[in-house]
Amino acid sequence: MTRRILLCLGGALLVTFGAFVPRASAQTLPTPIQHVVIFYQENHSFDNVLGLICQSRPTPCDGATTGKVGNTTIPLGQAPDVVPNVDHETPSQLKGIDGGKMDGFYKIKGCQATTHYACYSQYNASQIPNVASLADTFAVSDRTFERDVVPSYEAHVDLVANTTDGFYDNPKNPSNTGKIGWGCDSGFSAQWQPLGSILPYTLEPTCVPAPLTSPEYALEPPAVQNSPVSWVPTIMDRFDAAGLTWRIYAAAKGHSGYEWSTCPIFADCLYTGQKANTVETSQIITDAKAGTLPNLSVLLPHNGPTGSTSQHNNNSMAVGDNWIGQALSALQNGPEWSSTAVLLTWDDCGCFYDHVPPPTGMGIRVPMLLISPYARPGYTDSNVASFASMLAFTEHVFNVTPLNGSDTLAYDYFGSFNWSQSPLSSAVTVRTAEPASSKAHIAAHPPAPDTT
Repeated sequence: MTRRILLCLGGALLVTFGAFVPRASAQTLPTPIQHVVIFYQENHSFDNVLGLICQSRPTPCDGATTGKVGNTTIPLGQAPDVVPNVDHETPSQLKGIDGGKMDGFYKIKGCQATTHYACYSQYNASQIPNVASLADTFAVSDRTFERDVVPSYEAHVDLVANTTDGFYDNPKNPSNTGKIGWGCDSGFSAQWQPLGSILPYTLEPTCVPAPLTSPEYALEPPAVQNSPVSWVPTIMDRFDAAGLTWRIYAAAKGHSGYEWSTCPIFADCLYTGQKANTVETSQIITDAKAGTLPNLSVLLPHNGPTGSTSQHNNNSMAVGDNWIGQALSALQNGPEWSSTAVLLTWDDCGCFYDHVPPPTGMGIRVPMLLISPYARPGYTDSNVASFASMLAFTEHVFNVTPLNGSDTLAYDYFGSFNWSQSPLSSAVTVRTAEPASSKAHIAAHPPAPDTT
C-alpha cells in the first residue's frame, strides 16, 4: 500500500514568465483584529470586476478597459448580468495567459468570435454597486493572483491547505453524473500526480486522506484508503491546535453549491468533529448580528431564495452582489465589526480577460478587497500577493504556524491596514433588482454544477 507523507512545500505548476519576489510581513505588532472573514466568490478576473471601477477610485488601481485579441486591441464591452459561460479549467487559463502575453483568451471555449468574445467584458459600478462601494471605501489589492493556474476544485483545496496536493483540474467523470459534491463522500475522481513529479497522472478519489494511524482512516471509502494522495494539514488544524475558533459557512449536502463546501474534500474534516464547524452559508448573517463570529470564518456560496450567490458562470452577477451587500451590512452593523477584517475575493478567473501577466508559478489575477475599520481608505496595495496571502494574513493576526513554505513567505496584506487609525465608517450597501431577462435566461438554462 502506498503511504502518505506530510508535504513541507506547496506545489506550483511552473509557468515561465514574470518574476516573483515573495514578501514577508514587515510588521509584527499586535492588531485589534479578532475575527477574519475569508469571503470566497466564484470565477472572475480583476479586469472583469474592477477594471472599470479602478478608473474612478480615490486611488486609481491597475485596471484595463481594453484587451488583446492576438495582435489586435479591442475594448472590453459591458458584461451581461448573467455571467458568460466561459471554460476556465487549467488548459484554458494557460491559453489566455499565452506565456505571459495575455493575448490568447479568444482561443478559449465560450470566448471565440462566435460568442462576440464574451470573456473580453467587464462590469460597471451600477451593475455591482456593493462591490464598487466597498472598493471605494476600503483597500484594493491590484496584484493578487491565483496561487497556481487552477479552476475551482483545486482552488478550494488550496484555500485551506495552501497546496493543490497534486490534484489537477476539476473532477471529470461524466459517468458519475448524479454524484453529490466533490469530496470524500462524492465518489468522484480527478487527475493526480505527486507534487514535483514527472510521473503520469492517475485518477484518484477527490479526497485528501487521513493519516493511517488516525481513527478517521477506518471511516474512509476503500478507494480513499488505497489512495496515494498525501495527507496535508489545513488552517482548521492549525486553529484547533491553537485553541482558536473557526467555521466554514457553505451549502449543505444535497444543495447546490455543496461541491464548493471544502470540508468534505478532507477526510480529517468530513469524518471528525471538524465537520460540525461547517454551517449553512446564511448563518453568517445570524452570527454577525449576534456577535458570535468565530476567529476565522470561511464564507462560501450557496443557493438562496433568489438564486445562487456565487456569481459563477451562468449565474446572476446582481444576485451575488446583493449577497455581498447583505453579508457586509450584517458584519458592519454587528457588535464585532470593530475587531473584524474581511478579505473578499473570487476563486479563479472564470476565465475572463486580465491584462497583467502572472508571476512565475502563479495564475491569473483576481479581485481582492480588504475590508475593515482599519483598512486604509481607498488605498491600492500593489505588493505581489496570492491566495497564500490570505492565509499569511490570518496566521500573522492570530500567531499560528504557517502551513508550508508558500504562506511562510507570502505577503500578508498588512500594508493595506493602519491599526492605529480612527476606525472607518461603514460602506453603503444597497439591494438591486435582478434583471427580468436574467431570471428568464437562468430559468430556461439552469446552471449545471461543475461536477457535471
